[in-house]
Amino acid sequence: MPDKPDFAEFYAAWFRPLTHQLFAHTGDLAEAQDVVQEAFCKAWPRWSTLDDPGAWVRRVAWNLATSRWRRARRLLHLTRGAREEHSPGPGPDRVALRAALASLPERQRQAVVLFYLADVSIAEIAELTGAAEGTVKSWLHRGRAALALRLTDDDVTASQEVRSA
Repeated sequence: MPDKPDFAEFYAAWFRPLTHQLFAHTGDLAEAQDVVQEAFCKAWPRWSTLDDPGAWVRRVAWNLATSRWRRARRLLHLTRGAREEHSPGPGPDRVALRAALASLPERQRQAVVLFYLADVSIAEIAELTGAAEGTVKSWLHRGRAALALRLTDDDVTASQEVRSA
């Protein structure tokens, strides 16, 4: 093609008509603009070697649109059999425990969670925190005492009432 326009002229002349064609194909203007833009991006590094850039960009844009359509159809096929599973929210005991743990100082909370929930030994907690084992035992004692005060049957009943309201 001896009188091939420069890329900017080509883009200005072809972007809109190609977008209209792909919009008719996809039914989605944003999708059409995306695939046409991507086709032009792919054309830019090859610009000097393209004999018929209009046909090349159109073919690439159509191929991109078809590939996206196939991917979307495949995803729809794969998810069609999957059903959404809803899990119930946390129970009142868990809500009360979480609130009580949040009220503890950080080191006490860390010790209580590691010891009781993660089943980590006192020696391992001491090594992890860089504290003496006696300090870890003190954190656990204070944490248990604070939790005992906060976790009464009244707290659980109150959190049940809040959830049901």
